[in-house]
Amino acid sequence: MKKNIIKLLAGLILFAGVGLEVQAKDIKFVQVTDVHYTKGNQYSLDALEGAVKEINKLDDVAFVVFTGDNIGSPKKENLVKFVRTVNKLNVPYYLVIGNHDVYKSGGMSKENYIDIVKANNILYKPSKPNYVFKKDGFVFIVVDGAKEVIPGSIGYYRESTLEWLDKQLKKYKKHPVVILQHYPLIEPKEHKSHRTYQPEKYFEVLEKHKNVIAIISGHYHVNGEKMQDGIYHISTPALYNPPNYYKVIDIVTTPGFSPMIYTELKSADVK
Repeated sequence: MKKNIIKLLAGLILFAGVGLEVQAKDIKFVQVTDVHYTKGNQYSLDALEGAVKEINKLDDVAFVVFTGDNIGSPKKENLVKFVRTVNKLNVPYYLVIGNHDVYKSGGMSKENYIDIVKANNILYKPSKPNYVFKKDGFVFIVVDGAKEVIPGSIGYYRESTLEWLDKQLKKYKKHPVVILQHYPLIEPKEHKSHRTYQPEKYFEVLEKHKNVIAIISGHYHVNGEKMQDGIYHISTPALYNPPNYYKVIDIVTTPGFSPMIYTELKSADVK
């Protein structure tokens, strides 16, 4: 009961987006994060296949987003199997790159990563690590903070990435915006090796705009949800770790009011 009350209050105090001119529709989507699929690791495959099967049973899901560390190590065989498994979803899916996904010197640059995804899913449209897609009046912005030259667990949102984000927020200033990324700006728990480098620069961009209603991330393998300055910061546990959580996110809209966000953790059935 307490969990439901917290979710309701989070929705009620969500004031970012007041006065937006585009009226979005209700939308439900699923976040899966930190799958860490590795070829030969049957447990990682069972967790992923279990989540796919259960998500396919849910009603009215618009899409699924995998928010990084989709594979355990940056190898082609891992990514190919991951993509072929999530291709079984009944709805479109979108990918965020995490620190376990790429290593340029090892032959898996971000460009290679995206090429492999597209080669194994001809319907996958994004062609860059940073991209935008729109659903039911909402704008979803994928923001890349992974390092491919010297990969590491500390997130780094480059100046060029933040400049790009600023332009997108200006472009879609009349729309409610949800940002999807691997590295959170607000830590769900203190972890020096997993922090984001200079988050204040990212916050400076956000402060210039009033259309961001939520930032959704993974990376820490724990659950955390916090409202700050009208933005709902959502972190989700790793699918790879028991009890193998993924998160269903509902955004409910009412004309004249800000959208309300509700979340629900679900456990994948792992044999």
